[in-house]
Amino acid sequence: MQVTTAREARNRLGQLLDRAQRRPIAISKNGRAVTVMLSVELYERLRGAAWARLANTMDTMSTEAATNGLTDATLDALLPTRAERLVAETC
Repeated sequence: MQVTTAREARNRLGQLLDRAQRRPIAISKNGRAVTVMLSVELYERLRGAAWARLANTMDTMSTEAATNGLTDATLDALLPTRAERLVAETC
């Protein structure tokens, strides 16, 4: 991955935008990469893949929970509601 400094990115933004359409570019500040510039197409593909993995994990967990007899009613009894958590956090 190409790395450029924040100063260089500021001075050559147009060129970097064009390059980022072909491959991601890391932008560093104080010698440390702090962000990555990438095309919207690649971002959407990465985001879609992450959501697909999350959905698959949730399906697997749901199947395992059902196999082990865990129901929505059991979960409701075990897990505090959002309101209860907020009250507990503020006390």
